[in-house]
Amino acid sequence: MEILFLGTGAGVPAKARNVTSIALKLLEERNAIWLFDCGEATQHQILHTNIKPRKVEKIFITHLHGDHIFGLPGFLGSRSFQGGNGPLTVYGPKGTKAFVEVSLKVSETHLKYPLEIIEIEEGTVFEDDRFMVCALRLDHGIESFGYRIAEKDKPGALDADQLKKEGIRPGPVYRLLKEGRTVTLEDGRVISGKDYLGPAKKGKIIAILGDTRPNEAAIRLAANADLLIHEATFNKESGQMAHDYFHSTTADAAQTAKQAGAKRLLLTHISARYGKEDWPALEQEAQALFPDSLLVHDLMEVPVF
Repeated sequence: MEILFLGTGAGVPAKARNVTSIALKLLEERNAIWLFDCGEATQHQILHTNIKPRKVEKIFITHLHGDHIFGLPGFLGSRSFQGGNGPLTVYGPKGTKAFVEVSLKVSETHLKYPLEIIEIEEGTVFEDDRFMVCALRLDHGIESFGYRIAEKDKPGALDADQLKKEGIRPGPVYRLLKEGRTVTLEDGRVISGKDYLGPAKKGKIIAILGDTRPNEAAIRLAANADLLIHEATFNKESGQMAHDYFHSTTADAAQTAKQAGAKRLLLTHISARYGKEDWPALEQEAQALFPDSLLVHDLMEVPVF
């Protein structure tokens, strides 16, 4: 499980930072990639990575400001020409469906794969046997959501040495036992996989927030998260401006991470007013409140551990 930042800027594209898009790489877990937001030129950024558009199976939109969605129609269309024929689901606030459908209709873009668009409310927006994704409204100028991606706990390791000691040879039965099932062996013995499994492995939790002022929903989404990805549009000295424009400062993001008990904080959505020479200071502002803070940049890849 890895996070790849395709765009880390705020508002408009800049030379040093493109606008927002985040890829959650779940290649081992699902052989798939999930995108969170799809700002202008996201597909151009993908060209500089090893991401295959056909592997993108879900796109989660936080809100409908242009720097988070203007790359979506182009990506959806290009995916058809890049071997993408598997289904794709787009999740987003009310209005997402109209934006996508009108864009595709007036440009006469015909997709070669099934596209589903789900306009979300607060609560669980996706769940299967491996992951659960929940959404809550944040505090922004328009409806803006944050997402909590929770990997479900994984079964512990199978004690193969003990099984061999008991004369149970490797084979298909090991897979059944790994799943915790009860198995009848060829010699008539009945054994339960639960007796041969180690402690369950705790699943990872990632919180990816849309644009927002500091608020309680953000803290709930990030509670005990292994990784919190939080906008930090402004420096700590610009608190009033951040509030007026419904955004957060570096210090706001750090305080949210601290209150939520998150393990790591990644700062993104950085205003173009801050050049490369300013980035270390922005990072240090967050680290003063939350030491495990990192200011990310375009095409940076961060493992989830």
